[in-house]
Amino acid sequence: MNIGEVAKLAELPIKTIRYYEDIGFIQPKRSANGYRSFRQSDVHKLAFLGRARSLGFSIEDCRALLHLYGDDTRASADVKRIAQEHLTRIDAKVKELQTMRHTLSHLIEACAGDDRPSCPILSDLATLT
Repeated sequence: MNIGEVAKLAELPIKTIRYYEDIGFIQPKRSANGYRSFRQSDVHKLAFLGRARSLGFSIEDCRALLHLYGDDTRASADVKRIAQEHLTRIDAKVKELQTMRHTLSHLIEACAGDDRPSCPILSDLATLT
C-alpha cells in the first residue's frame, strides 16, 4: 500500500505517518525508486498509535505501549502502570483547568464590562506574583 492509502485506512495525516516513521514506530519497506510500501501490520500499528494519541498518551508512552503490545510475554501490570500514570497526569491537568476556570469566572463577574477603563481582569493580569 502507498502512504495515501494507509493514511485513509489509519485515519492519520500523511505528515504524521512520516513522523512516526522518522521516530521509528514503523519501518515500511522501500521500493527501488524509494517509494514506501506499507504492510497491513503498519496500518494496524498506525491505528493503534492514533487511538493512543487521541487518549493523550505521550510519544514515549506510545513507544512503551507499542513495545508491550508486541511482546507476548508482557505483564498487564506494566500496561496498567503506564495508563495509571497518564490518568494521574490527566487528573492533575483537570484540577489545574478547574482552578483556572474558577479564577477567570470570578474575574469576569467582577468586571463591569462597561465604558469605564477600570477592569479587574487587566488588574489581575498585571499583578506580580
